[in-house]
Amino acid sequence: MPALRLYDLAGADPDRRFSPFCWRTKLALAHKELAVETLPWRFTDKDEIAFSGQGRVPVLVDGDTTVIDSWAIAVHLETHYPDRPSLFGGDVGMSVTRFLNAWTDKVLHPALAPLVISDIHAHVAPQDREYFRTTREKVFGKPLEEVSAGRDEAVLSFRQTLEPLRAVLQLQPYLAGTHPAYADYIVFGAFQWARCISPFKLLADDDAVAAWRLRLLNSFDGLAASTPGYPV
Repeated sequence: MPALRLYDLAGADPDRRFSPFCWRTKLALAHKELAVETLPWRFTDKDEIAFSGQGRVPVLVDGDTTVIDSWAIAVHLETHYPDRPSLFGGDVGMSVTRFLNAWTDKVLHPALAPLVISDIHAHVAPQDREYFRTTREKVFGKPLEEVSAGRDEAVLSFRQTLEPLRAVLQLQPYLAGTHPAYADYIVFGAFQWARCISPFKLLADDDAVAAWRLRLLNSFDGLAASTPGYPV
């Protein structure tokens, strides 16, 4: 049995794992070539992770150590498994990646969420639906269905938000250069989140960001591609 255990957000289908933050961690673990047992967790399963002192995933249990928050987990993996492939490529790489982590959380996720949020409700476990709707509608201030109304037009603005990524990916295959690293996994987690729960088409077929997304879907023997999702 793997020494590492990861509590991973799941939908009604236990194989539909859709948290962008958990995907960052799963790809980081694959990058580090570390075996992990992933445990399906749902929004209302707060008691199952009460030992972590909080109520969100990812939660990584590494032997006697419990680590919460995807960034803290990545740093833990980097420092505790230095003999494995690096997630950052050194201190400078970690500092630059920290910026990308903040950009994704503060810019990319807020731009993406309104386009797909109404589709999540159909995929969460029945016991989670009231919790999900209530908490998300409190954030957005309106019914979920209204949040995503007009997304056919709003997606054009979203694609403009991706221009910094596109400019880089037109010059190199990954954000980290010739091979992917944690910087890529941070951003990819957002697109994998959308793919797992929404049929809405975010990217044009000829977009350099779409080509990058496909490369990461197929990385690590198709780890991300193998989870239930939509062909978008």
